[in-house]
Amino acid sequence: MKITKEEALAYHKAGKPGKKQICITKPFASQRDLAIAYTPGVAYVCEEIAKNPDAAYDYTTKGNFVAVVTNGTAVLGLGDIGALAAKPVMEGKAILFKKFAGIDAVGIEVDQKDPEKFIETVRAIAPTFGGINLEDIKAPECFYIEERLKAITDIPVMHDDQHGTAIVTTAGMINACAITGRVPQELKVVIVGSGAAAIASAKMYRHFGIEHIILIDSKGVVHKERGDLNPYKAAFAYPEAISREEAFRDADMVLGLSKPGAITPEDITLMKDEPFVFVCSNPTPEIMPDVVRSIKPRAIIATGRSDFPNQVNNVLGFPYLFRGALDTRSRAINYEMMLAAAKALARLAQQEVPQEICEIYGKKLSFGKEYIIPTPFDRRLIVEVSLAVAKAAVESGVARKTLDWEEYAMRLEGLRG
Repeated sequence: MKITKEEALAYHKAGKPGKKQICITKPFASQRDLAIAYTPGVAYVCEEIAKNPDAAYDYTTKGNFVAVVTNGTAVLGLGDIGALAAKPVMEGKAILFKKFAGIDAVGIEVDQKDPEKFIETVRAIAPTFGGINLEDIKAPECFYIEERLKAITDIPVMHDDQHGTAIVTTAGMINACAITGRVPQELKVVIVGSGAAAIASAKMYRHFGIEHIILIDSKGVVHKERGDLNPYKAAFAYPEAISREEAFRDADMVLGLSKPGAITPEDITLMKDEPFVFVCSNPTPEIMPDVVRSIKPRAIIATGRSDFPNQVNNVLGFPYLFRGALDTRSRAINYEMMLAAAKALARLAQQEVPQEICEIYGKKLSFGKEYIIPTPFDRRLIVEVSLAVAKAAVESGVARKTLDWEEYAMRLEGLRG
């Protein structure tokens, strides 16, 4: 699908500039409405919140409001283009929150590259929101920024560039194992790339119980004998120096989060038969699927593209992750919640695919090598994933609010697009 520059500019400029607006949710047509919504009536609400800060969830937009925050240092494939130029992406992310999960979101573009000053800015505005989605912040600063904000705020904070990919590829990996009879914890996984998504995926896989993970960056295998590793790479450094060939030999899975050409036919040749090849560079994967199939015909392949089977798309995760977190008034998004999302995605892909989705794609879809991840158009995602995340929030102790699960599932059904 080719989109021209002229088409994109016209779309964003037509009518009201941008892609979203704010709407009034209460009656506001009389003098009495004015008196209740603003002065003097609003003072009573302010007093309630002053006495009990949690009341903000009952009387304001906080409980369904997410900030999509960036400093514009790693925007899509554009790099460091600055905070203002990143605004269209933040607005785009905000409408995905609204469309897929009914969450009100707003882009916040912070013109600040100093991590400490950026952290303080976000911390200071955090009371406005029920959650914070960090976006398009370059590595390695993004790791530190997320860690600090999670430590000093009491609302869910997540850098989706890191964890969104980790969640979706974990779901795909679970199902690839189910198809091939492998045990996830016994996999040998090679990750090509060392940015935000690569490190986060390595963390997720390790949390899932996978120990044999080999990271490859632009200088080769990340190992303990190298003296150029930041703390985040060092956490996944291989115990000894090994070659790229040794890294790929008999590997079960490769995850590409780098650039076109970063994975070679020689790499694929060294892998086990029926390998998992998840190549997420977009629009051009690290290695093209047809090349992989010519070497390993039984491979299970996922890409970042919508025109190939098994699209690794973050929209499968973040709207529903935040939905479950917001509805339980969670203090954080933890690995238990992220793994719950991944497992829910995996389970959903194993279910019968509704006819309406098959019609969108013009073919019959069913669980198998070319359908290991649900599609973004699956309207069941809002129920299956959000419910799993909410339950994990309660079970892991970060939720402030417990829910009637049957009633909650019915409420989520009402949000299905």
